Amino acid sequence: MSSYDSIADLYDPWSRSVTEDVDFYVAEARKAGGPVVELGVGTGRIAIPTAQAGIRVIGIDSSSRMLALCRQRAEEAGVGELIDLREGDLQGPSVDERVPLVTSPFRSLLHLPTDAARRKSMAAVHELLEPGGQFVFDVFTPSQKDVAETHGRWLEREPGIWERAEWNIAERTLDLAVKGAAGTTTMRLAWVSPDEWRELLEHAGFAVGACYGWFDRRPYGGGEDSIWIARRPSE
Repeated sequence: MSSYDSIADLYDPWSRSVTEDVDFYVAEARKAGGPVVELGVGTGRIAIPTAQAGIRVIGIDSSSRMLALCRQRAEEAGVGELIDLREGDLQGPSVDERVPLVTSPFRSLLHLPTDAARRKSMAAVHELLEPGGQFVFDVFTPSQKDVAETHGRWLEREPGIWERAEWNIAERTLDLAVKGAAGTTTMRLAWVSPDEWRELLEHAGFAVGACYGWFDRRPYGGGEDSIWIARRPSE
C-alpha cells in the first residue's frame, strides 16, 4: 500500500499552491513531442496540463487511489484519451515502449531510499528513453535554515492541512507527516547532494545537459532546489 493512498483526497488541496513547475514541464513535453512517461503522476497536476497541450502521457504511480483520482480528473478535463495510467514504481515502470521524454516532477525521486534504489531507477529510465531522449526531474537538498524552522513542529501548509517534519541530517532522511480532515499519513524522503545526483546520472549513461536552480531556468547556484535535464546519448 502506498503512503499516498490514505491522503489521496487531501493531495490536491495540500499541493494547490505548487504551480511554479507546471509550465516548465509542459514546455519540455512540447519540445519532446511525446509520448511522455511521468513517474509519480499522482492526481495529474502536471499530466493533465500536458495532455491539454496535446501530448500523450503515460502516468506511473504506486498509489491506486491517486491513479483513480487522476483518471477522474482527466476525464473531467476532457483529456482522458491522452492519459494512460499504470500502477508501478520508480524502479520498475510498467512501460515497454521507448519514449523521447521521461519526467519525475515534484521531488518524486526522493522516495528512493538508497543509492542502490536510485541506480536501479536511473537504469530503468535510461532503458525507457529513445536514443537522444531526455530525463527531466527536480529534487531538493534542505538548507540548515529550512531544517531549523520546520523540525519537530506542526505547521499549517494549507487551511486545515498540517505538516510535521522530522529531519535526520546524519542519515539524510525526512519523515514527513501530513494530516487533514480527509486523511493522514507519514512518508520518508531521502536526499543526496547535487554532485551525487550528477554522479548517479553519469553512472547510468546519461549526459547532463543542464542543472537549474529554479523553474525559470536560472543556473544552479547552490540553493535547495535543483532541476535536472539529462540526455541518453544517441547511438
